[in-house]
Amino acid sequence: MWYKKFLQIFKVSELRNKILFILGIFVIFRIMANIPIPGIETDKLRQFLEGNQFFGLLNIFSGGALDNLSIVMLGVGPYITGTIILQLLTMIFPALEKLYKEEGERGRQKFNQYGRILTVPLAFLQGYSMLIVFKRQDIIGELSPLLMLTSLLIMATASMLLVWLGELISEKKMGNGISLLIFAGIIADFPNSIRQMVLVYDPTKLLSYILFFISSIAIIAGVVLITEARRNIPVSYAKRVRGNKLYGGVSTYLPINVNPAGVIPIIFAISFLLFPTMIANFFVGSPGNVGKFFIGVSSFFQDPWIHGILYFLLVFVFTFFYTMVTFDPKSISENLQKMGGFIPGIRPGSSTAEFLSLVLNKILVVGALSLGLIAVMPSIVQGLTGVQSFQFLVGGTSLLIVVSVVLETIRAINAQLEMREYDTF
Repeated sequence: MWYKKFLQIFKVSELRNKILFILGIFVIFRIMANIPIPGIETDKLRQFLEGNQFFGLLNIFSGGALDNLSIVMLGVGPYITGTIILQLLTMIFPALEKLYKEEGERGRQKFNQYGRILTVPLAFLQGYSMLIVFKRQDIIGELSPLLMLTSLLIMATASMLLVWLGELISEKKMGNGISLLIFAGIIADFPNSIRQMVLVYDPTKLLSYILFFISSIAIIAGVVLITEARRNIPVSYAKRVRGNKLYGGVSTYLPINVNPAGVIPIIFAISFLLFPTMIANFFVGSPGNVGKFFIGVSSFFQDPWIHGILYFLLVFVFTFFYTMVTFDPKSISENLQKMGGFIPGIRPGSSTAEFLSLVLNKILVVGALSLGLIAVMPSIVQGLTGVQSFQFLVGGTSLLIVVSVVLETIRAINAQLEMREYDTF
C-alpha cells in the first residue's frame, strides 16, 4: 500500500535527509520570495498583474514573487532562456554540438557552465526591462542610477542563487532541481487560489464549476497517461560461453517513452513566448513609429488565440527538438552491440540506429500532439465555462508542470527505494 511506502521513505535515514534538505531549500526560496524591493505601490502592482497575461503568467512561475517585487522575481527564467539559446546554437555550431553530445559527462558539465555564464547578462537584461516597465506603470517610483544598479545586482545574484539551489537539489537524485523550484513556486500560490475560490463562489454558475473540475480531472489523467506511456522494443542477448559457464541468451525490453522530454518542452515554450513580449514591453514607451510597432508586437503575443496557437506549435516543436538533443539512437545502438544485445530482425549497428530513430519519430508525433493539446485545453475549457477564478489553481501550464514534476519525483524516490531493497538482498 502507498502509506507503507510513505513510511518506508522516512525509515531510511539517507532518503529522509534528502527530502528534509529539499524542503529546507523550498523554505529558503519562499523567504527570498517575500523580501521586496522598496518603493512599491502594491495595489497598482496587483491590478497590473491581473490585467497583463505575460506578467501574470510570470508571477505564477516565480511563486507569487512578483506580487511584491521580491528579489527573486526573475526566478530561474534567465537560466532557462540561456539554456534554450545554447541548445539552439548546437544546431548551428558543430563544436558546441560535439561538446554536448559526444564528450560525455565532462562535456555536459562544461555546456552547463556556459549556460550559467549566459544567465548573468540575461538576468540583467530581464531585470532592467521589468523595472522600466513597472516604472512606466507608476508601480515603482523614480530610481536613481545607483539604486537601479543595486537592484539589478540583487536580482541577478538572487536568480543565480536559485540556479545553484536547483543544482543542489539535482545532486540528491530526487528529480530535476530547476523543475522542483518551479513546482514549489506554483504550489505556493495554492492557498491563495483556495481563498479566491471561496470568495468569488457564485451558486448560479454551479454547472460551469462542475464542468470545469471534470475537465481538469480529465486533463490530469491525460498528463499522467502521456507521461507514463511507453513503447517497449524487444531486445535479445546472444549466448556466450566463458569457461564452463553460459552467459546471455535472455530477452528484455528497451522502453521508449511516448514523451521522453517530460515537462521541459512546456518550460521551453513558455520561456520562448515570454521573451519577445518582455522585449516589446521594454520599448513600448518609445516615441514615434518605434513605440507603435512594439505596442503591436505586445498586443500580438497577448492575443488569446495567437498565444494558444503559438503555445501549441512551440510545445510540439520543442518536444521533437529536446528529444533529438538528449536521445541519441546511434549511442544506444553502439552500447547494445558492445553488450551483445540486438533487436530481433534488425541488424546490429547502423540498422539498429535507423530503426530506433524511425520508432522514436513515430512515437514523438503522438506524444508531441498530445502534450500540445493538453497544454492549450485548460484555456479552451476556461473560455467555454467562463470560470476564470481558478486559473492559478488548475491552470493549464501550472497543471502540466505540477503533475509531471510529481510523477518524476515519485519515480526517483521509487528507484532509490528499490536500490536499497537490492542492497539488503
